[in-house]
Amino acid sequence: MKKLLISPSNMALGEQESQIYQNILKQATEISLNLMAVKVENHPEDFLGWCYELLDVAKNRINFELLDDHQLPIVKKLQDMLISAISFLQLKTLRIAPWPMICEFIRQRESELALEEQLKLIDYLAPLRATPLQDMINEDRLAFSGKHAASLDTSVYQFDVEWFASTKSAKGFHQLLADLPGEFDTALAHIPLEGEVTQQHYQEFVLAYLMAFSHSDEKPTLAPATRLLAMRRPDVFTPLVNSKLDALCQALGIAKLTNRDFERYWQDVVVAINKMPWFATGNAADESEARLLAIRALLPCFFFYADKDTPQSSNYYKLLNKPKRTSSGSTARTTRRSKESAETLVDRALSDDSIPEHIRAKRDSIIAEVEKGRSVDETISLMRAIFG
Repeated sequence: MKKLLISPSNMALGEQESQIYQNILKQATEISLNLMAVKVENHPEDFLGWCYELLDVAKNRINFELLDDHQLPIVKKLQDMLISAISFLQLKTLRIAPWPMICEFIRQRESELALEEQLKLIDYLAPLRATPLQDMINEDRLAFSGKHAASLDTSVYQFDVEWFASTKSAKGFHQLLADLPGEFDTALAHIPLEGEVTQQHYQEFVLAYLMAFSHSDEKPTLAPATRLLAMRRPDVFTPLVNSKLDALCQALGIAKLTNRDFERYWQDVVVAINKMPWFATGNAADESEARLLAIRALLPCFFFYADKDTPQSSNYYKLLNKPKRTSSGSTARTTRRSKESAETLVDRALSDDSIPEHIRAKRDSIIAEVEKGRSVDETISLMRAIFG
């Protein structure tokens, strides 16, 4: 263990990496006796590999039963520091990596990233980009803006809508979006659906976005705006999440953005990423790469730390694996849907060519059940079981 802890001192670390190492080492010394009890056989020669190895020790191999209560927060902070360091180091490679290397990195981590689920979200939203927010059903608007809700039917929304950038903490933004969606449509209308997006387009969006908050006590913040932009043009805008902002800004070599840094976001994030070699010259070699190229501004999201537990943090996964109540004295709470939402979800499902005409004829009955909170697939399956 001692050899592992001191090995970065023999690596050619840059100034940022050296400072990160010193901070990690300082944190590790507070639980040094516990760490020394862990046998280490793998000694990576690169700093990223070192961070992964020490994180594995801190998460899986240290004896937590021997830790005092006051040491548990120390271990948690060490884990967080290592995770942030890994994200920074992986994101930093974006500055020089060629397109094939970017694709290979993502391909190797497909399972940890729950990549297919994340891409399902993008595929679902693609045909909605031209639809005004005020014309969307509430569930689609939540999917577009990045906020999970219990009303999201897992047979329709087969993904966590909070992938790429969650906005669940932006309560003021979501209240305004629910009350005045047209105001945000006015802002998004300044961003063309295809072709070049200029700084003027972006500035006009920002002005309209800020105006949407003018009759409210809520303050407009940057992160939710970047989510809207990224879902409208995933080939141009990279969404921001406050909890991951440190690592991204460090990797880009810029001072950390504040929640009102709308001007700096364009220059320091959008323009900087758009100028990276892989972004500007990427050429898809196959269909899977073509899917990534179409959303290339979202690819930095795949370079944050992820592990085998990440897919299980998905709200979609949690809903699918939610324990069913068995007590006869209580019933599971269902979330009612608006009639408009139920009609839209049912009509989409019934448009499938495999649905028989006699089931389509039960449209009103299916809508009534979906409106009560039953899933679309479950309701249609029940109808087919009854009527064949």
